[in-house]
Amino acid sequence: MSEVDQTPLLNPTEVLSVKENQEREGADRVQEEEKDLVEEEDEEDEEALPHSEFLDIFEEGLARIVQDPLLCDLPIQVTLEEVNSQVALEYGQAMTVRVCKADGEVMPIVVVQSATVLDLKRAVRRFMELKQQREGGVEHISWRYVWRTYHLAFDGEKLDDDKMKLKDYGIRNRDEVTFMKKLRKK
Repeated sequence: MSEVDQTPLLNPTEVLSVKENQEREGADRVQEEEKDLVEEEDEEDEEALPHSEFLDIFEEGLARIVQDPLLCDLPIQVTLEEVNSQVALEYGQAMTVRVCKADGEVMPIVVVQSATVLDLKRAVRRFMELKQQREGGVEHISWRYVWRTYHLAFDGEKLDDDKMKLKDYGIRNRDEVTFMKKLRKK
């Protein structure tokens, strides 16, 4: 007789009981693994750091990252947006537009190469908000009032079309754009 013929035949109830036993063993193994995971999580919770210590460790690591020569221009309390902007600037994917205020202050604003005038206005707003958070000062600026009273100008030309790209106005990396007071129409 061949090997196939020599295997004993099992009746259907025996086959089911073998399958049930295998399923039970598998379920028992899963339960044991889950218990082990729960115990490990409990141990991790006991070893978890308080929030203040975690923040201190995070800020120390962030300070080390900011000391990198490529990121040394960034402030200590840097945001992810600022890091991404600086990296994009290093790769040539972004440009710095220097926005000059009437009091002589120059704001280095980073925007992507294909930015529009509206993108530049939003970047100015974000720059000022971050500056106020870091230094204190005025709590709220009405940007509706600012853009209604002032406009941006480059080489004497008003940047009045928000949808127009900065490149179309001839603005390149490190060019200066100024705030100019709008004249009232009579």
